[in-house]
Amino acid sequence: MAREMQKSSMFIEQNTADYENGDAQMNLDDDGRKKRTGTWVTASAHIITAVIGSGVLSLAWAIAQLGWVAGPAVLMIFSFITYFTSTLLADCYRAPDPVHGKRNYTYMDVVRAYLGGRKVKLCGLAQYANLLGVTIGYTITASISMVAVKRSNCFHKHGHEAKCQTSNNPFMIIFGCIQIILSQIPNFHELSWLSILAAIMSFAYSSIGLGLSIAKVAGGTGHVKTTSLTGVTVGVDVSASEKVWSTFQAIGDIAFAYAFSTVLVEIQDTLKSSPPENKSMKRASGIGVMTTTLFYVLCGIGGYAAFGNDAPGNFLTGFGFYEPFWLIDFANVCIAVHLIGAYQVFAQPLFGFVEKLTTKRYPDNKFITREHAINVPYCGVYYLNFFRLVWRTAYVIVTAVLAMIFPFFNDFLGLIGAGSFWPLTVYFPIEMHIAQSKIPKYSFRWVWLKVLSWVCLIVSLIAAAGSIQGLINSLRVYKPFQTPKE
Repeated sequence: MAREMQKSSMFIEQNTADYENGDAQMNLDDDGRKKRTGTWVTASAHIITAVIGSGVLSLAWAIAQLGWVAGPAVLMIFSFITYFTSTLLADCYRAPDPVHGKRNYTYMDVVRAYLGGRKVKLCGLAQYANLLGVTIGYTITASISMVAVKRSNCFHKHGHEAKCQTSNNPFMIIFGCIQIILSQIPNFHELSWLSILAAIMSFAYSSIGLGLSIAKVAGGTGHVKTTSLTGVTVGVDVSASEKVWSTFQAIGDIAFAYAFSTVLVEIQDTLKSSPPENKSMKRASGIGVMTTTLFYVLCGIGGYAAFGNDAPGNFLTGFGFYEPFWLIDFANVCIAVHLIGAYQVFAQPLFGFVEKLTTKRYPDNKFITREHAINVPYCGVYYLNFFRLVWRTAYVIVTAVLAMIFPFFNDFLGLIGAGSFWPLTVYFPIEMHIAQSKIPKYSFRWVWLKVLSWVCLIVSLIAAAGSIQGLINSLRVYKPFQTPKE
């Protein structure tokens, strides 16, 4: 048993003696895997790390496109939908019974257990394409924050009118080098410390952004910013077609701001079995969504009040604020540190999927399966796997290169959110809940669940259209090796 676990499970092991004596059973869960130790606290940290990400920085811009009425309303609607469907998905971790059934380790496993057929492949395509897109988006956002620190110091030294342009590419390379090292963390179970650190960072920069917005409004610095019930004004701020497209894109940004269903099952798989995983996950989802909604509403409304219809796509790196420059620098460092952790939260499920697939296909290939024990001072034994080292390093390099090719912050946010929101956050959880609960066809509950799913599909399609239009416009004006417009 110990030898098999050493091959199939990739983790830093503090003491292998437990697996060599009669206490082995005490260190294993009901599925024969290493005993899980996660709680609703660590799950909440994972969720907050995944959710309060780069999306919060674009909410002032999104509110500006939608206005005082539709903006907060859309935020609240998406928060409710996300929480509701996350509770449905939490009940599907075990099958067929949500408490005593067989564990499912990934989103695809859950879909396979309840729906099967082609839907499993469609789920895998949607999930892993989304994870790839998110890691690219986070590479872009982190580099923008790193560049913002350099530009902030330049503006402070040479004045706000100085041309402090610089390329994002070197900072994407720096971010990639950090991720190559962190990507050697074997699996999701070892990420708790990084998620907690990232969650603290997200609270820090969100609070700084909110505080600066409130200070700007209260102090009345600069000319009065124009706001309205319907957002940017046609004929004044934008043309009629631009208003439509930016509205669609703003909806996509908000959808992305709540996306964590892609990693929900993997997070739930870290939880200990008492209390039941679905109960702990629902509690963690409630706390995570409630906390992020509070920050989103405050940051979105505060940013819109401070900048009005001219709100930048990223209100910390878009230089709506210049002073105090040291506080802006600290906030952007917090963003970069948070995104370092968030990248891993979204990358680990993809890493695990590929490694599980290759191990299953080539079980006798020692390059893929062999673990080399390395003693790490003060940390125990680390099992180095050469395939894991090569594959994860290659993945980080590819995402960094793609990020250099498509450095368009807002447009990427909207497209990723629109592409993943309906299938992963709405469609599959609802379909699996119907199958699990055996809800009669055409009953009242069945009808309103289907209506919710179709409405969210329409929202996703129009948001995707807006984001594609935004990407086309960005490509037309993009000049390589200059800092892109946030």
